[in-house]
Amino acid sequence: MEMGRIARLFPQPVLKPAKALVRWWQGQPSVSGMNLGDLRRLEPVSRAFGTDRGLAIDRYYVEHCLDAHHADIRGRVLEIGEDTYTRRFGGDRVTRSDILHVHDRNRRATIVGDLADAPHIPDASFDCIILTQTLQLVFDLQAAMRTLQRILAPGGVLLVTVPGISQVAVNSEWGKTWYWAFTALALERLLREHMRAEKVDIRLHGNVLASTGLLYGLASEELLPEELDALDPEYQVIIVARAIKGASDK
Repeated sequence: MEMGRIARLFPQPVLKPAKALVRWWQGQPSVSGMNLGDLRRLEPVSRAFGTDRGLAIDRYYVEHCLDAHHADIRGRVLEIGEDTYTRRFGGDRVTRSDILHVHDRNRRATIVGDLADAPHIPDASFDCIILTQTLQLVFDLQAAMRTLQRILAPGGVLLVTVPGISQVAVNSEWGKTWYWAFTALALERLLREHMRAEKVDIRLHGNVLASTGLLYGLASEELLPEELDALDPEYQVIIVARAIKGASDK
């Protein structure tokens, strides 16, 4: 029974206990009966996304995505910032590995540039692009999509993950360029309208417990696998996309 209907059926003196009765019947805790325990705090457990405690919850989802699509990581591969995932999930299927970084302070970067403005990267250069937790840092998303479409070879695969519900690391190296949070609808529309992908698969990860854990800075090891893997589309922690460029698309 909805609370609005209860309000119409009962006079005010009995409304509060009636609501409590309905919550009890539905198996919900009473308004004053929630035991917040260690979560009744204004300071997170970790401000480093839980990486100082273990594997970050968002990275748990990122790595599961890349593991599921490891066969796509092959040939000429571009990864942003580092080549950790290229080496880990691509192995000997990778014939060439490049690292794109926005500035030259990263000495391991083989390409320096901004995804939104990278005319120096040749067309159709890569069979696979690994783009994890990066697009929130790019203001001109449409321009970034056009670059990705252009530098991906026909038939190539873009593996992309973006944050939904997330801490915004304003005090980190990337704090001054952290522009966006995403939904599945937003990422799918970006890919379909601006990248002209032949096929786009979108997956969601997250639930209220996982998103709460991420915001508090818990590590993935502090939740059970079944708690992390349960999906509630109303709590999108990570959105994952696999986009394939058309074989005839230049």
